[in-house]
Order: sequence, then structure tokens, then C-alpha cells
Amino acid sequence: FEKYTLANGLEVILHQDRSVPLVAVEMYYKVGSGDEQKGRTGFAHLFEHVMFMGSENVPVGAFDQWLEAAGGNNNGTTNADRTNYYETLPSNALPLALWLEADRMGRLLPTMDQAKVDLQRDVVKNERRQSYDNRPYGRANETISAALYPPSHPYSWPTIGSMADLSAATLEDVKSFFRTYYAPNNASLTIAGDFDGDSVRVWVQRYFGNIPRGPTVPPRPTPSRVVLPRDTTLVLEDRVQLPRAYY
Repeated sequence: FEKYTLANGLEVILHQDRSVPLVAVEMYYKVGSGDEQKGRTGFAHLFEHVMFMGSENVPVGAFDQWLEAAGGNNNGTTNADRTNYYETLPSNALPLALWLEADRMGRLLPTMDQAKVDLQRDVVKNERRQSYDNRPYGRANETISAALYPPSHPYSWPTIGSMADLSAATLEDVKSFFRTYYAPNNASLTIAGDFDGDSVRVWVQRYFGNIPRGPTVPPRPTPSRVVLPRDTTLVLEDRVQLPRAYY
């Protein structure tokens, strides 16, 4: 692979593989639920959803429609340490994927409004109900994490956050999160597959090079090493038909 950095701090990683006429693009932001604070959990995952709500040059819904029309697909994921967005598509549509990613990195904030935040907040709440609160055994992982780590540890809360914290998130909270973490100097762009290296460098510079560098990103939490002083057994009662053991 080849790795270089734009003047605004965006890290670019290129891996060429011409075995099939496909290319994959990943935008990797160095922020996850582990960068949040108690009382403000769920922001990283909420923002993953908000990133699909359009930007200055991409109306709501057009991101998916334009990629699918070109034969591509896309998604995003969040965990404790990072948030990533990715597209897989035919090689000749690579400029489209790069332009779409650049538009929402550099031009999403002016289109952010309360209605979009409220809509995606409700989507995330329903996702929490579906995956945690109303699913058999769904509360197990967050219960185990809370027992493994002290309350101040960034791995002690689930990536999806709590209902109370999601309800408390304001429009300005979301905008501040974007300004802090969704900047080229806190991201890595990976392009892998069937592409011409010279053309890709031109496109990357054209679409991403004029996005301003963001503020200095706050240092990531450095919690002390967790030591479990003794074996612990927990019993969680829930509406399930069969008992399940986690070790």
C-alpha cells in the first residue's frame, strides 16, 4: 500500500488490486463511544446516523440513491474506538464515492437542523429498543461491561448510549461534536481495488484538499489499567425462555 497525508491532515491509504473491476472506499474517523463523557453517551453512534441526512450538495436520501444507481452500496459502523463509513462500487464510479464523502465531511454542518437530529435520535432509540431493551438477552453485554469497568472508564457504557443521554442531546451538542472530530486531520481515507494511482491522487486532492483543517482534537482518554480483584458472578433476570451463561 501507499500512504501519504494532505496539507489539511487527511491521511490517505491506497491499495491497488486489479483482479476485479471494483473499488472500496472507507472514511475512518478517529472517534468512538470511548471518547464520550458520562451523561453524554451515544453521540458517536448518533452522528453516524446523522451523516446520512444529506449535505450542501447532496439532498436527503440522494447519497444512497446515487450510489445504488451506479451499482454501489454503502454503510457505516461505530464502536468504542472509531467510526467508519464505506462504499463498494464499480471502478468507474470511484469519483462519485469520493465526492460524496468529501461533501459530507466539508459541507454537512450548514444543513444540520433540529428536525434531522430529532429524526435520527428517534431512529437510534428504536434501534436500542430492538437490539438491547426488547430483545432476549439484549441487556447482557452492557451489564457485563458495567461490571468489568469502573463507571468513569470509557468502555463501561455501550456504544449506543442510554435513553436519557440520547434525549438530552441538543442540536448544539451535535454540531460541537462534528466540529471537534469530523475534520480531515482526524480521519483516514482508504481506497482499495481497481484504480489508477495518478487519477486517484488528483481526485482526492480535488475533493478533499480544500476542506479546512479542524481544531486540535482533544487527547483520547487514558484510563488506568483495570484490575479485577476477585471473581464476580452476576444474575440478570429477564423475560427469556432459557437461561444463558456468559463467561
